[in-house]
Amino acid sequence: MQEVRDRAANIRLVIFDVDGVLTDGSLFLGDDGQEYKAFNSRDGHGMVMLQETGVRLAIITGRTSNVVQMRMESLGVSDVYQGYRKKLPAYEELRQRLSLNDDAIAYVGDDVVDLPIMRRVGLAIAVADAHPAVKGRAHWTTSALGGQGAAREVCELLMDAQGSLDAMMARYQ
Repeated sequence: MQEVRDRAANIRLVIFDVDGVLTDGSLFLGDDGQEYKAFNSRDGHGMVMLQETGVRLAIITGRTSNVVQMRMESLGVSDVYQGYRKKLPAYEELRQRLSLNDDAIAYVGDDVVDLPIMRRVGLAIAVADAHPAVKGRAHWTTSALGGQGAAREVCELLMDAQGSLDAMMARYQ
């Protein structure tokens, strides 16, 4: 666990997948073609808190959905890459634009499409219900399932490793 904390201490950017990470992976489609997703509010608050400590957040997802754009706007996440079935080009563009080394980036994934990025980053994280190959590549696996608190766990791990969790939580006591 100390190796994970050491890696987490250096993170300046966290990239989240959406389906299976920020949601439970279910896709609800209406007769009109509208797509619906359920996001966990505690995950969202963790993401807001982590950004307040100076860690930047981004999304790279294979699907394209208006609800994802709306949810990320509500959380203050401006780096949203949708429709990238091959995610590595989006990762490279984001990394270069922000002038970050791989070691300063964490990625949270759940399925095999996430592996190319997970092989590169300083901290690769799998959600508890991730594909076995993803768990096998991860430096750390959450105890919470995707869409059910995994993102909050990631945010609190990073804040704790970077020494900002206690001060952040003290705001609410």
